[in-house]
Amino acid sequence: MEQASHSDESWKILIVEDDERLAELTREYLQSNGLQVTVEGDGAAAVERIKSEQPDLVILDLMLPGEDGLSVCRLVRPYYSGPIIMLTARDDDLDQVLGLEMGADDYLSKPVRPRVLLARIHALLRRLKDIAAPVSPDQKDSDELNRVTFANLVVDNSMREAWLNEESIDLTSAEFDLLWLLSSNAGRVLSREEIFTALRGIEYDGQDRSIDVRVSRIRPKIGDDPLQPKRIKTVRSKGYLFVKEI
Repeated sequence: MEQASHSDESWKILIVEDDERLAELTREYLQSNGLQVTVEGDGAAAVERIKSEQPDLVILDLMLPGEDGLSVCRLVRPYYSGPIIMLTARDDDLDQVLGLEMGADDYLSKPVRPRVLLARIHALLRRLKDIAAPVSPDQKDSDELNRVTFANLVVDNSMREAWLNEESIDLTSAEFDLLWLLSSNAGRVLSREEIFTALRGIEYDGQDRSIDVRVSRIRPKIGDDPLQPKRIKTVRSKGYLFVKEI
């Protein structure tokens, strides 16, 4: 899905949160920092709004009436390619893993610190801004730096798309970022610390499982055997290796 060009003031954010006071406080804070924000308190209604309105980013609470956050994420992903930040119960690892498996791009544990939320939003919106940026002639001349090919698998960073056997692969924004990072560093082991810092812009705490969950989701999409992977290998106690030739 193509993203329109934006100025910082025109990004549209949808908060899906049934706690009216919390939603209003969050809305006011984000609007004071130059974002356009609307609120939806019902999960089922949120599904329809996300599909029809196509906000630039969704902040999605896990516990909602109508449809819970996991169901909302699962239902909208075939129709919505924008980033989703899921708000989960404090320190609940299962919530975080399930959210990522349903297609969330990032997650934060409640209670959420407003500055941290704003930083995560800006990080995800910067990706959209980069996608929408016009390509210069010099960039076109260096297409080979933005595309890697491995037999039947092609990953193109300028288009933010990947193909397996010439068929487009359905990837979330976060999954594509990880696939590009690994494939563009094919033949080199990347530690979880390197991956986490490159993708999230913060230090790895040694316990976050988001990278592992995304690798497990990417493997079958690129034709890799999840049980005996040959393309993206786990290197014990080190990290992940994208294999050049298999």
